[in-house]
Amino acid sequence: MASALKNLSEYNEENIPSGEKLHIGICVSEWNKNITHALYEGCFDTLVKHGVKAENIVTSQVPGTFELPMGAKILASKQRLDAVVCIGCVIKGETSHNEYINHAVATGLVNMSVMSSIPFIFGVLTPNDEQQALDRAGGKYGNKGVEAAVTALRMAAMKQGSKLTKQTIGFGN
Repeated sequence: MASALKNLSEYNEENIPSGEKLHIGICVSEWNKNITHALYEGCFDTLVKHGVKAENIVTSQVPGTFELPMGAKILASKQRLDAVVCIGCVIKGETSHNEYINHAVATGLVNMSVMSSIPFIFGVLTPNDEQQALDRAGGKYGNKGVEAAVTALRMAAMKQGSKLTKQTIGFGN
């Protein structure tokens, strides 16, 4: 769903499991740091709000979004983490470099998630311009960092076998 139709910071808090026993990594791109640092703050604050102890959140920075998969892999290899949130921002610009970077990062994170059974969360903005990024980094469409933190909490709980919601999806109740 487009963020113009749903605020990235809004979610049903009743469906969010406690992060009290979780260890979460956050890997942040330094490129577009005014945007990525706002996303980081939204992510970090949301994790703490839902019970993750600040000392159980490990952060690392990488030069750019392209380096997120490798940075996240290094972070996860040095500590036992229940999930790793990867935060970046690739603004389109005049060439199609954004398509290559976004595809490579998404593919890298999916592959690591499947191979390691650790959720690597795609908290990357892919806007057409800087204003769209600002709108999604705490602006009028909320903060993608909040959404990424919520995703990390839910996926980490799923991995641990916690019941996420009272709802079912139709198979094998």
